Amino acid sequence: MATRMRLQRFGKKGQPFYHIVIADGRAPRDGRFIEKLGTYNPLARPADIKLDFDRTLYWLQKGASPSPTVKAILKYEGIAYMHHLLKGVSKGALTEAQAKAKFEEWRSNKDAKISSAKNDYRNEAKNEAKKRLEAEAKVNEVKAEKLAKKRAEAAKKEAAENEEASEVEATEEVAAEATAEETPEVKVEEAPEAKVEEPEAKVEEPEAKVEETPVAEAPAETPEEKPAE
Repeated sequence: MATRMRLQRFGKKGQPFYHIVIADGRAPRDGRFIEKLGTYNPLARPADIKLDFDRTLYWLQKGASPSPTVKAILKYEGIAYMHHLLKGVSKGALTEAQAKAKFEEWRSNKDAKISSAKNDYRNEAKNEAKKRLEAEAKVNEVKAEKLAKKRAEAAKKEAAENEEASEVEATEEVAAEATAEETPEVKVEEAPEAKVEEPEAKVEEPEAKVEETPVAEAPAETPEEKPAE
């Protein structure tokens, strides 16, 4: 069975994240795999690689064929170099101790390069942030100048309008004073109030006529009849 050392893609769109796996060469890229060896995040600066050194070296010695990207990762991690040194040991070109010493020397140099690269990335990020802030400051400065100029023009225009209005008011006041001086004051004498004598209304009260009620005359005294003797 031809084994393949390759990547399996994970992560969202535009945010890739990969697993480094050993799989059958006939299997689809993101299909079944035999063993997971590590992970690879290309978005980190520098790239974040977590790899099982011994198991990866084991599969490399077994004849697993790495994909181009995985091959670059193996060189970056020193696994390809260690595989090369072990080949020399198997051929008798050097001892295991010599191979380990060479690898440790390579590893120390590699770590120094990685540390330097991390510092460079940090400095680059700081410089980019500084440039971005400077550019934003320039843009804000230009905006502030435009705004100040606009406000100055508005204030100047308002002052001119106020001055013009003051001149108009002063002209109107002068004209009013001149008109008042030219026009003589006409004194209007008030006519005396006419006294209207109102005739007193005489109310004639009707005389009450009292009709005298005639007094009934008393009947004439009738001589008493003398009884017959």
